[in-house]
Amino acid sequence: MQVYFLGTGTSQGIPVIGSHHSVCKSEDIKDKRLRVSVWIIFGETSLVIDCGPDFRQQMLTSGCVQLDAILFTHEHADHTAGLDDIRPFFFRQKKDIPIYAHQRVLENLKKRFDYIFETENKYPGAPGVETFEVKNNQDFTIGNAKISPIDVNHGNLQVFGYRIQDFVYLTDVKTIAHAEIEKLKGVKVLVVNALREEPHHSHFNLQEALDFIHLVQPEKAYLTHISHLMGFHEEVQKQLPPNVFLAYDNLKITI
Repeated sequence: MQVYFLGTGTSQGIPVIGSHHSVCKSEDIKDKRLRVSVWIIFGETSLVIDCGPDFRQQMLTSGCVQLDAILFTHEHADHTAGLDDIRPFFFRQKKDIPIYAHQRVLENLKKRFDYIFETENKYPGAPGVETFEVKNNQDFTIGNAKISPIDVNHGNLQVFGYRIQDFVYLTDVKTIAHAEIEKLKGVKVLVVNALREEPHHSHFNLQEALDFIHLVQPEKAYLTHISHLMGFHEEVQKQLPPNVFLAYDNLKITI
């Protein structure tokens, strides 16, 4: 399995528009972060988790030319606003793109992108999607891989993370029940959000993420959904445990 980090930033990305913060002015490419998303390839299957407002740019930069499915974590714009940009995949592959999400998220997308979900008098330039409801404790299969949803809370909002074989992707997590943590046993690579050092009402801060990693005990962990307030990439990385890494845009790992 190959994992490509398409974006590792928080909802505003880094640099933040108009910001004079030193991290936003950094010339280190690892301090420039698009909105959070990953591209996963296993066998002949190619999928992404979330497609935010930077999706088109991410697809061009990564060289992705095949899209077999999109898994959505939740409905916030930094995770969903790029849905229209699946059009080239739809036109080239000549079939609806499967999307997987909580029913609440599917309903939200139908309101915001009604022209995509239209069944009568549909605009011929719109992409097509095939929807699949994700339910907690109900695994599903894409390609030859079993996918297990992980139910977490983003403040008061329910969010799904996903386990695919030995890889787990969790973003926008603030709390997680013990029963869901049990689903992470034996994972080799854990990706989890760490917004900044200071506490936040709906995201893990750095210490909370590190405590969670210590609880799960993966072989390796990568931090994502990172704010400019976390600090410079190279300085923060030096402070992390040996098996914990700040993810950065266009990082590729093999599991």
